[in-house]
Amino acid sequence: MDISILGIPMDLGAGRRGVDMGPGALRNARLNAALRELGHRVTDLGDVPVTIPETVDRLESQGLVFRGSILDACTHAYRRLGVLGPQVFPISIGGDHSVSMGTVPGASQGKRTGLIWIDAHTDYNTPGSSESGNIHGMPVAHLTGLGDPQLSSIGAAGWHIQPQDIVMIGIRSVDSAERALVREAGIKVYTMKDIDQLGITRIAHETLERLSGLERLHASFDADALDPSVCPGVGTPVPGGLSYREGHLLMELLAESRRVTSLDIVEVNPALDTRNATAEVMVGMAASLLGQQIM
Repeated sequence: MDISILGIPMDLGAGRRGVDMGPGALRNARLNAALRELGHRVTDLGDVPVTIPETVDRLESQGLVFRGSILDACTHAYRRLGVLGPQVFPISIGGDHSVSMGTVPGASQGKRTGLIWIDAHTDYNTPGSSESGNIHGMPVAHLTGLGDPQLSSIGAAGWHIQPQDIVMIGIRSVDSAERALVREAGIKVYTMKDIDQLGITRIAHETLERLSGLERLHASFDADALDPSVCPGVGTPVPGGLSYREGHLLMELLAESRRVTSLDIVEVNPALDTRNATAEVMVGMAASLLGQQIM
């Protein structure tokens, strides 16, 4: 398989600094080498340009923190990914989760795409519901066409993710106003309670069944979906997350389906990590999605 890796070293959307070093941490954890060892042809596209936060006004426009700079970085990511062609498997490495506003439409190739959102948070706030104005809590809403008109228009004209084509896994922290928006949209959400009750195998199968018939599936994996004991280097840790084996099993089951066509790895924060452990775990998750097997 031809794999292209694109870094988006952006921490503009988050409330804590450090995830801009995530792409470097993932590369240092041998992401490229791990995928080559699985037999893939790997091209590293480098990083998109991202504004340094200290050089711009924090509230650039409309009360959204670093809106203009985030729009620029996501637009760059969209353009870099959009020209790769449908046979390339893009892996976007962040960076905070707001990068997905560019990576998801870029990887979609303009096609209707299913979104598997693996995260502790639903990230479905809008500018009107968000108390902080931090855009890393808003990417899914913008991908469905809500929120800021420019942030929700990155990509091909008229392209959006349909709410019925979204499955969220690992959710355990949702704002009250955000919860109402998610329910109204009809997005399928598997909370940690659901995972405890149903098991990750059933949830993986139900996810693939719900998204059956779609030509492209994009997995967007936030490191904070995993329990902080597994991935300590994240900016918004929430106790009670996916275990190490649950994360790998989910990736292995998605790999067996051969239907996932693109991947994000986001929110790895080396400044809060221990000996790059979080980056190493997330490299392992990517390897499981792309064919690594025990036997």
